[in-house]
Amino acid sequence: MRADLITKYDVRVPRYTSYPTAPHFGPEVESTCYRRWMSDLDPGEPLSLYLHVPFCHELCWFCGCHTTATRRDRPVAAYAARLAREIDICADSLARRARVTHVHWGGGTPTRLACADFSRIMERLRDRFAVAADGEIAVEIDPRQFTPAMARTLADAGVTRASLGVQDFDPNVQTAIGRVQSLEVTESAVEELRAVGITALNLDLMYGLPGQTVASLEHTVDSAIALAPNRLALFGYAHLPDLKRHQRLIDGSRLPDAAARIAQFEAASARILGHGYRPVGLDHFARPDDDLIVALDQGRLRRNFQGYTADRAEILLGIGASAISRLPQGYAQNAVHVRDWSTAIDAGQLPAARGIAIDDDDRLRGRIIERLMCELDVDVAEQCHALGMDPNTLADAFKALAPLAADGLVRLDGWRVTVPVAARPFLRLACAAFDRAGGPQNGPPIEAARASRAAPAL
Repeated sequence: MRADLITKYDVRVPRYTSYPTAPHFGPEVESTCYRRWMSDLDPGEPLSLYLHVPFCHELCWFCGCHTTATRRDRPVAAYAARLAREIDICADSLARRARVTHVHWGGGTPTRLACADFSRIMERLRDRFAVAADGEIAVEIDPRQFTPAMARTLADAGVTRASLGVQDFDPNVQTAIGRVQSLEVTESAVEELRAVGITALNLDLMYGLPGQTVASLEHTVDSAIALAPNRLALFGYAHLPDLKRHQRLIDGSRLPDAAARIAQFEAASARILGHGYRPVGLDHFARPDDDLIVALDQGRLRRNFQGYTADRAEILLGIGASAISRLPQGYAQNAVHVRDWSTAIDAGQLPAARGIAIDDDDRLRGRIIERLMCELDVDVAEQCHALGMDPNTLADAFKALAPLAADGLVRLDGWRVTVPVAARPFLRLACAAFDRAGGPQNGPPIEAARASRAAPAL
């Protein structure tokens, strides 16, 4: 990648796990509004559910998620009890018992819950919702605290996919980010999951970390692929110590510059592709037979707050502190702080605290951005016609794309916009051209940033 382009476009843009993005959410969408939106949902539409557990045994210094470190079990158990109550409140807000095709547990560390609490919550979900027998149930795992008992609990609860945080296997990098996790610990978690029949596994890696080099990251990639995961994510570290105070524990002087980050991403990507994985969107990779690849080839890959998904449900209900819901009417985010969220649950209220209603222009721009993020290609006229809108209303976006096109970072063919594979690190800049709020001003640098599983800050 040309050094001058890296310097020129080293700007901050949103992650585009939603559109409009979370910084534009406001207090207008609160409990009453969210309840009305839920009651108006088509009873025949399937749902996805996201459950957020904002607790970890210890806090990783690089983390951008809404989570808290605690070694005490009591607050985690209290949270689990309220999570079950929120499931009831959500179910009672719907016109009738809804069909659920996808469940995702994120955090934090969902397996920080006691085994019995995890089982009870899954039972409550199945009692209040019609969870499809062939639906995917995914959970995020910290291998350092994973146990055979939890593996058996997940299997008994019907979990079908597990995502394991790795970041980097280099001991020096691990020390620099406050997450010491040996290859052997990760191997043990993988073996325990496969032993109970959970064989669909994802591994999360990161680049742009302090002390990281191309060579060390390639070694991490090789070690990760030796575990034979179905999917790999390659997130870029976003150093935002003013927003995430614990990131001040990371020595900023040891972070690679923009050119080094791009070099790491390109080298690691090439390594992964060389092992037979296929690229998915901005920063994911999957085996050719994986559901993500099937969805990509069929033109139905989606992007949401958990990343890329093959789930077809248009409605996502977020449960737990800070979780975000996506409905036809707009987005609703639960109270971020556990204290405020708990107060709402104890009062029998939906804990929505902020959000945004969307109009047809938002829907159009959101569809275009999602197709770009998923396929690196979009026919803008086709998307406009599908919603009965005139492509000329987006002439401003094409003016914004012109400099990128001149630098070879996008190709424009009439109303079609394509991001070359080699320009994938700049993909979000192309999306920002369609952002009515003006994208290139908030968020991490141009490379892929670690998406908060709960409620992306950007």
